Amino acid sequence: MPIRVLIVDDHKIMRDGIKAILKPALDLDVVGETDSGIDAVQMVRKLRPDVVMMDIELQGMSGIEATIEMLRHNPETRVMMLSMYDDEHSVISAVKAGARGFVLKRASDGDLIQALRTVAQGGSYLSPRVSDRLLERIQKGTVDESTQSLPLANLSPREVQVLRLIAEGKTSKEIAVMLDLSVQTIRSYRKAMMKKLNVNNIAGLTQLALATGLTRQQSFGTNSDSSPLH
Repeated sequence: MPIRVLIVDDHKIMRDGIKAILKPALDLDVVGETDSGIDAVQMVRKLRPDVVMMDIELQGMSGIEATIEMLRHNPETRVMMLSMYDDEHSVISAVKAGARGFVLKRASDGDLIQALRTVAQGGSYLSPRVSDRLLERIQKGTVDESTQSLPLANLSPREVQVLRLIAEGKTSKEIAVMLDLSVQTIRSYRKAMMKKLNVNNIAGLTQLALATGLTRQQSFGTNSDSSPLH
């Protein structure tokens, strides 16, 4: 039986490129595509794909947030994250959210297909460049130190998700609707985050989120081989 794949990326040219790469592989079947994390959560419930290829950067609900929601409702689904960046924060956030793979958009066609098959079979996959960087930092003893020193390190994935939406200007009611939670639950998360982060108001939460780069993706290296999937 073919591996059922859902593609989530907010650029049509990228989705078309991925479909073209996967088309010759008879064991891979693209069952749907979307440019929205919110729509992707709904499509997973309806289509029941084996693997979701998820862009980490999406408008509205990010790939990290969508992954959390997908796995909350459909824990059997496997998510493989796609990113232009190989920064440590993105990789760790993706893994904490439940992603089983992290693949750079500049990966070769063969690496992309191998990653899909590995994740579909229950394994995990990191692009070689990503795994090499993490291994190097672990060997130097810098991963644990840098991760623990981050202001947001003590927040749960759900709290980080709520904080990001707060920083984007969403109200408690809007966040509750997006995450399918009650307004009171969102307020409880907000109160808990203020206590953990030692801030007194929403402005303080927003400033901290912006200062730590939560609302944007950053790379910790300059990449020359940055051409996307073709």
